[in-house]
Order: sequence, then structure tokens, then C-alpha cells
Amino acid sequence: MIASRLRAWWPPQRRGLLLALLGFLVTVVVACGAALAWFWSDLPPLDKATDYRPRQHLQVLTADGVEIAQFGSERRLFVPIAQTPKTLQQAVLAVEDADFYEHGAISWRGVLRAAVSHVRGGVGGGGSTITQQVSRTFFLSTRRTAERKIKEALIAWQLEHELSKDQILELYLNQIYLGQRAYGYGAGAQVYFNKTLQQLNLAETAMLAGLQNNPIYANPLANEAAAVKRQQWVLQRMLRTGVIKQAEHDAALVTPLVYRKPDFVDVHAQHVAEMARRAVVERLGDKAYTDGIKVITTLKAEDQRAAHTAVRRALMAHERRQPWRGPEDQETLPAEAASTGGASAAATAAGAAAAAAAERAIAAALKDARDDDDLRVAIVLNASPKELTAKLASGDTVVLKADALRWVQAALSPKANERIALRRGSVVRLVEVPRGKSSDKRSDKGSDKGSDWQLAQWPQAEGAFVALDPATGRVRALVGGFAFARQQFNRATSAQRQPGSAIKPFLYSAALEHGLMPETRIDDLPLLTADGGVPGWNPKNSDNQFDGEITLREGLVRSKNLVSIRLLQHLALASAREWIGRFGFDMTKQPQDLTLALGTGSTTPMQLAAAYAVLANGGHRVEPVLIERIVGPQGQILFEAPAPPPLDEATRAVPERNVYLVNTLLRDVALRGTAARLQTQLKRPDLYGKTGTTNDAVDAWFAGFTTGVVAVAWVGHDEPKSLGDRESGGGLALPIWADAVGRMVKGVKPAPMAMPGGLVAVGEDWRYAEWADGSFVQRIGEPPLPVAPAGSEPALTGSTAEPVPVPAPLPSSVRVPAPAPGPAPGPIPAPAAAASR
Repeated sequence: MIASRLRAWWPPQRRGLLLALLGFLVTVVVACGAALAWFWSDLPPLDKATDYRPRQHLQVLTADGVEIAQFGSERRLFVPIAQTPKTLQQAVLAVEDADFYEHGAISWRGVLRAAVSHVRGGVGGGGSTITQQVSRTFFLSTRRTAERKIKEALIAWQLEHELSKDQILELYLNQIYLGQRAYGYGAGAQVYFNKTLQQLNLAETAMLAGLQNNPIYANPLANEAAAVKRQQWVLQRMLRTGVIKQAEHDAALVTPLVYRKPDFVDVHAQHVAEMARRAVVERLGDKAYTDGIKVITTLKAEDQRAAHTAVRRALMAHERRQPWRGPEDQETLPAEAASTGGASAAATAAGAAAAAAAERAIAAALKDARDDDDLRVAIVLNASPKELTAKLASGDTVVLKADALRWVQAALSPKANERIALRRGSVVRLVEVPRGKSSDKRSDKGSDKGSDWQLAQWPQAEGAFVALDPATGRVRALVGGFAFARQQFNRATSAQRQPGSAIKPFLYSAALEHGLMPETRIDDLPLLTADGGVPGWNPKNSDNQFDGEITLREGLVRSKNLVSIRLLQHLALASAREWIGRFGFDMTKQPQDLTLALGTGSTTPMQLAAAYAVLANGGHRVEPVLIERIVGPQGQILFEAPAPPPLDEATRAVPERNVYLVNTLLRDVALRGTAARLQTQLKRPDLYGKTGTTNDAVDAWFAGFTTGVVAVAWVGHDEPKSLGDRESGGGLALPIWADAVGRMVKGVKPAPMAMPGGLVAVGEDWRYAEWADGSFVQRIGEPPLPVAPAGSEPALTGSTAEPVPVPAPLPSSVRVPAPAPGPAPGPIPAPAAAASR
């Protein structure tokens, strides 16, 4: 009976339909299962996420952790979840996945919420969970296809089973793109605010948390208005989800945001960064740019800032003493709109249109101009002999008057040569100086920030500076030129230049080991043929004055060329070269004639600094070290510089007492000699140094040391030519040294020199103990030295003769014997013409 009722209820037609429906459902389930099985088999391995090794840029740092540079296509700074501020985590989750810790791989409530919001046209959280976004970011494309969505869900499910929620969030926070080549919030904080995540305030945190929605076009550097709008939405979501309170929300809305400039550099050390980059690439190849390598240099951030500022300041000051060369370019700007006071509406509109056209032309002219931290690019709007108005690339307008225009008066004349003329549309450089320090004490009275503006131009001369720790050889600061962007050549390490009188202390050191003492008397008189001179060669002192018989000490204090030449004659060339080589000079680049005494060979600022370090540390050779260590992405040490050796007899190059006497000479140079302005400026008792100026002021040097630092400054042209008739090492290089080193040792207590054994004080000077009775060479110059054969050709500077090998360091108790009385052993080759001071 029941069967008959079923047959009546489900007739054959209805049963067939039901069976067909069941068959269809089974087919769909089987098909979906097969599809899922196929997609599952096609899923990529999870290694990229479970063994996360992000592409991280090469980073170069100072010894105290300040970033110098980074290299690589991506900026990324991995921050573990444990070190990521909770506020940032909560901000990101508030806008991306508020229920992240409650749901699984997929949030069905989130999908429904997103769908409803989309239908209503609202702005709600996305339907994808954080885990799904990680799946997409790491393993899939951004194409909106059904296959991608299915794989995204499957991978998310796998990730939820392989990793903890914190691990998944850590992946998201470090992998997400935030614009400006920044990947991850650690890099974003650095790029946009120059801060670490821990240093961000709530307003900055909300700004970063909103960037992932449109990182390319709605970041604060590209479109601040759009970025701020998104930031406000993040704060609203944080308030709605209970992460922050109303008072915090309201305070964050009015907190000013200060962004890092795109070209901001905290520590300018581009030449050092390039040296570090090359060192790492030589070791690791292209992996150097992707494996998160860190190079820790020996630089000290404040020392490097001081050096960079000092070099640029001095070179710009030197350029100010040169003639005005003319504007960098000349742009055609629409004529300035005439005053429309009382004019018709049509005239007013025409004036406004003309002004707008001029603004567009100005913006176009300045768009591609390379701006500079100090030399700001600008375009002249109006120019007359009494006033010049210019617009900076930043959009600010400045006015120069009176003395600020004295330098360029010839260029402001209506009849000025077109090459130098300043007109409307001239592209120029301006430099901002503190009020009262510019040459214009009256100009631009309306300028804000208490500063004045001056016209400037790119320096044609170049400079270099290097500072070492004399005890370890660690480089504290290095500047390779005025602007790395314009010229990458590193003059501090690679420029071979004549040292001039900066080499004289090493010749005097040799003299002390060959029987002379600071009180030995030497003739500062013209070098006659009968006195060992060479026909046709007439060396002079820099001041063209001769002081007659003076002491060896005064010879160095006054930088007397004729005294140095007679010292070299007395020592003989071979002995002098051997001794000078002990300080680390490349003797193949030093002349084999009398001009060795005048510094006509060649050396680099780095090599000269290492030589002066021997004097600064009591007589020990130290090798300059710039890279302290190279660290891998997991903190493993890939390279580490050897620890500096102890300064003992194994590292000794010259006797300690010899160095002490030389240093007393150098102290007098800084106190009352050619470097006396150093003492005037720094007012320290522990200043030692020597100026150097080559013939025609082609190279200008100052080398010296004080407590804890030895440094060398150089100024010259890349293509050697005179720096100016009145220029010198004391006027050009010494100010760099004093400016930089003065900041380095500010607050450092002077350390007096300790007099070593083997010396005795006699009268007002010191002697070696064995010559306390006066048995040293009291005077040189008699009898006359042998004369070179008449008609002999002068030897060329920079001879290619075989170098004299530097012997092994000698114990302090061993002293090179003084030469026997009588004529020097054979004539010294005649020199080419040279002068030095």
C-alpha cells in the first residue's frame, strides 16, 4: 500500500527529474572536487612564506649605526613581529582584517560585509583576509580570475595550518608595497618619515597603515591630499574598532606631519658608500643587492657631517673669490604681466593669463634642474643693478639687494656681455647663509628664518678630506669631492698630487737621525753653484725672502725651501728616501733629485694621513681601515677587519724620541708659523701640523693631528692649474681642517705629549741624550758639496728608477748612524724647477 502511494506521489516523470537532478549535483561535486584536486596539485610550494627570505637592499652604515646609503631596486627593512609596535598592528588590522585573530583562512562574515558595502556604494574593509592577501602577494598575480581566487583560498588554508597568526601577520607587514620603492612598514617609516617604527606617533602610524590601498599614486610624497584622506579613514576605523579613544583620534587629526624629502641624506658619504658597494659586489656578486647585506664602516656620523660641511664651505668660499662665469642656462619666459590697477576686466584676465603662462614656463624650466642642498637652483624673474628677484625650485621667491649683487655688477649692466649677463630667465645658483655672515649685511630684509641669500656658482676647484684614528688606522671621516653626483672620482684615496711642503716633516725626521738637532744652524740663502747648486736652477722661498743663518726648528716653522734643500744635500738622497719610505710613502712616486725636499713627488690624501699618523701615535705604522665588517641577513659575520695590533716594537717605524722632536717642530708651526691661524681659531695646546702649497698654488694642503685624530685636507683642480695668485695651503686647506677637526674634538680634553727617554733639555730646546755635550752637527753648509758637472741635464721629477725598499721596522734603541764629517757621498742629481711652501 505504501509502495502504491509512493508510486502515485512520484510518478515516473517526477522520479526521472529527481534522478537527473541528483546526477547533476553529483557531477558538479565530482567536477568541483576534481577541479580542487587539480588546483591543489598545481599549488606552489610554501617555502617563500614558511622560510621567508625577503629581498633586502644593500645598506651601508656608519660605525654608530647611521645609514649612509642603500643599493638595490627595493627598499626593505625586515622587522620581526615582536618588535613591531602594537599600535601599527592594530591600525593595519582595523582597515584590512579586524577579525584576523578570530576567523580561519577565509572570513565569510568579511566576504558578506564587503559585498553589502559594495552594493551600497560604501567604503568598507576588503573581503580578503590578511592570510589571503599574503597568499596573493607571495604566490599569485593580481589578475582577477576565478582560478586565482580559488588558489588564493587554498594557499590561505595551507598557510593557516603551517604558520601561526603572528607569523602570517609578520609576513604581511614586511612584504606589502607602500610606494617609493618601500616594501614593508619598516622601510615605509624610514622612507616617509626617516624614523623607525618605534619612533612613529599615532598620526604617522595611521598614514602608513593607509598606504597599501594605493601606494603609487596616493602616498604623501606623490599626492599628500589623497594620503591624508586615507589616513583619516584609518583613524576612523581605529576609533570604531575600539583601538583608540576619541581624544587620541582627535589629537592625531591635528598632529602635523613632516615628511622626509625624497633626496634626503642624513650623512653625506657617497664616496665611502661606493667603496663599500664595490667591496661587497666583488665578494658576493649580484646577491649583494638582494640579500640584506649590511656594511658597517668605521666612519663616525658626526665626524663625517663635519668633514662634508667643511669641504663644501671652503670650496664655495674659494669660488666666491673667482670671477662670475655667467648663468648656467638662459630660459625664455613670457614677459612679466603689467600692473592691472584700474584696468578693465578683460585686461585683468589677460594679465592673470600671462602670469599663469609665466608660472608654467618657470616650473618647466626648473623641473629637470638638479637641485643641491647648498647650491639651490633658481630662475631670475627680474634683474637690475640694484635688485634681483629669483624663484627657487621649491617655489619660494627671494630678493637680493645691495652688497649681495656687488660680485655680479658687471653682469647686471644693460651692456653686459651675453655670456655673463643676468636677465629675466637666467638659471642661477643661490646659497643661503645665516644673517650677519653673508657679504650682504643689508639685503633681503624681508627674508624669513633669519637668513640672507647670495648668488653662487658650482666650484671649479675640488677638495678632499680624510681623518683617521692614529692609534688604529680606522677612518673617522672621508670626503672624496664636492659633489658625488657630478663627479664620482674619489680624490681622498685616488688623487695622486704633489704634497709640497707637507712632506718636509719627514725630511726633518731623517735629519734628526743623521746628527742634526733642532738647534742646528742652516743657511737660508740662495743656492749658488759653489754651494752645491745646479746651473740654471734657482729655487726660492715662497715669500722670496732669505733669512740668512737660522736654526733647523725655524726652518720648518717658516717652511724655508732653501733650508730643506740643504738638509737633503747633507743627508744624501738615498738616506733621505730610505727614511721617508718608513712612513708609508710609495717611493716609486717620489723624485730622485733635490726636488724631493720640496714635495714634487706625488701622494694621496689617504697616504699622507697615514704618514702623519706615524707622528701622531709615537712612531708606529698603521694601515687605514674603512670597512669594519660585512654582515649577512641573519646577522652572520661575512667579513670583519682584523683588530688593530698593539702599538709596540713590532709596529714601530721610527724611534719615539725622533717623533717627539718632530712634533715639537710641528707644534711651533701651528703656534707661530705658517699655520698660526690654526691656534688662533681652535685655541688648543695640542695642535700639530704643516701647510703645503705647490708651485703656482696648484695644490693646497694642510696635514696635522690633535688628540685622537689625524687629518689631511687638500684643495686643487682635477686638471692641475693654479688656484689663484694669493692662494695657499694655509688659506684654503687649513680652514677645512680647522672647521672639521674643531668639531670632532669639541669637548675632548687635550692630551699633552709625554717626553720619552733618550732626550735631554738643554737651554730652550731638546737634544738626544748622547749629544747633550753638543757633539751633534752644529751647522751645515760648509764645506761646499761637490758640484754637478757643467752642462749636465737636470733629472726629471718622477724618475722611474727602481724604488728603494723600506727596511723592517727598527727597535727604538737602534739609530741610523750620523754621516761622517766631510763632503756628502757624491752629487745629488739636479732637479727640475720647483717651488714649495
